[in-house]
Amino acid sequence: MTPDHLSEAVGPETSAIESGAFSPADLAADHAMASLAGTVRFLLEMTPVNADEVRATFLADPRTDPVFEYRELDVDPDVLDAQVAAIPLDSVTDATLATLLANRHREMILRVEMLRARDTADFLQLSIAQYGPVLPALVQRAEDLLERLPRGRLEYDSVDAAAFLAAAEAEIDHYRSIDPDVGIHAEIRDDVSGVLVEGDTLLISHNASVAGARVNALLQHEVGTHLVTQVNGSAQPIRMMGSGLAHYDETQEGLAVLAEIACGGLTVARLRQLAARVVAVHSMVGGASFVETHRVLTGYGLPAGSAYTVAMRVYRAGGFTKDAIYLRGLLALLEHVAGGGSLDLLFLGKFSLEDLPLVEDLAQRGLLVPAKITPRYLADPAAGDRLRDAARADDLLTLVNA
Repeated sequence: MTPDHLSEAVGPETSAIESGAFSPADLAADHAMASLAGTVRFLLEMTPVNADEVRATFLADPRTDPVFEYRELDVDPDVLDAQVAAIPLDSVTDATLATLLANRHREMILRVEMLRARDTADFLQLSIAQYGPVLPALVQRAEDLLERLPRGRLEYDSVDAAAFLAAAEAEIDHYRSIDPDVGIHAEIRDDVSGVLVEGDTLLISHNASVAGARVNALLQHEVGTHLVTQVNGSAQPIRMMGSGLAHYDETQEGLAVLAEIACGGLTVARLRQLAARVVAVHSMVGGASFVETHRVLTGYGLPAGSAYTVAMRVYRAGGFTKDAIYLRGLLALLEHVAGGGSLDLLFLGKFSLEDLPLVEDLAQRGLLVPAKITPRYLADPAAGDRLRDAARADDLLTLVNA
């Protein structure tokens, strides 16, 4: 899990294109797909523009489901359909690349349908198809955590949007000191909720409030994982490793939570939040209203405001089930590490743990280049110890280290 290991894993930096292993047609198909993927700000399109305004109204009288509003779509789904259909996948000759691109192509078709169905009754089933069902074992794990974790408000000191932006810019400057061409940045926006990464940008809500104990952990989650893998993936011959291959979200979020553990910043409140997200998705899929799910969450001891945020993220767009993948992705990666698996290649781009054998094949053939930057937390010798301890842990509560 070191920069040296990453370099050894992928071999000489010049091999991918100079060897001619990928044909021009291979790269053309990949680049066309990556260019198209970069035009869709998927998470922004799913996020209500009035979430913060509605919050106060709902909390004052939590008996009526809130009504969310969304920005106009930046792209026409019909045009996107035509553009996705025009990607020249039939010309791809490398079998591994063909599989990776075909899987992502199917996902792009599904995401276009999600955009088209946003805020309608059809959206939920499309979301389940994209992010997978929430199985009983995961729900039971989440419910057990909520039963045993301390309840109530646990974090008091916080920083506002401006202070978190300053911390994020300092973190980004660290990576620019390593590679001046790193093209990532952070900004405050009034049309987002919370903190999220879209493409190469960290977006911070103007109303954001981050617990003091969570600042570094959130930076390692968003910058040290999501933006670092975007930089490294975009530098690969396969540009889709920067945009994200099929079902990359779950592994990305699991890796980002591992970063929180590695830097010593996983708090009780954060672990409870991850469990609550699973319970909220399960409640919504089961037919519960926003009000009912909010009541379930407060019944588990979440403060009303925190419960609103969890429910809003889950009910947005018509039923966005993505939030269940954080805990599921974490558990999958802990199992991977416990079984002797390495995390090294996962920092080269955005792809799923299921696709790791395919990425390993590309690396072994010298078709990937070394990481331009590696997560800052890996330089801390204690990070490796924390990850090994986490992989050996029988109880997720022992992962709390802040």
